[in-house]
Amino acid sequence: MATLAQISLGVSDPERAGRFWAAALGYERKPPRFPGDDWIVLAPPPGVPGTALALDLSESPVEEFPRVHMDLTAGGRDLDGEVDRLVALGARRVDWQHYPAALEPGAPPYVVLADTEGNRFCVSGRPLPR
Repeated sequence: MATLAQISLGVSDPERAGRFWAAALGYERKPPRFPGDDWIVLAPPPGVPGTALALDLSESPVEEFPRVHMDLTAGGRDLDGEVDRLVALGARRVDWQHYPAALEPGAPPYVVLADTEGNRFCVSGRPLPR
């Protein structure tokens, strides 16, 4: 059976995207595979579960409604606080026409964001009581 080794994401500025995603996920940048390799590969620190993220230069336009996107979870952290943290790192909120209508009853809420390159991703979790 195949397993997911990494997710590859096209970006217009790999260095900027690498800084954002490393900080967002707590990942570490891996050394280039060979001299002149311009892919940036980020991976969880040793002993931490997760899937590697590869960032490669792409000239294709960002899709407003991408066919594939990443879903992040705030885990036990406050959803609003996690979204604020990601926005402070360079993400931006996206007005998503399908939210909140797409939520099933009892499903955790989510927020749609775009990374520094405009790639959409979701963050789910529960807002903590205030």
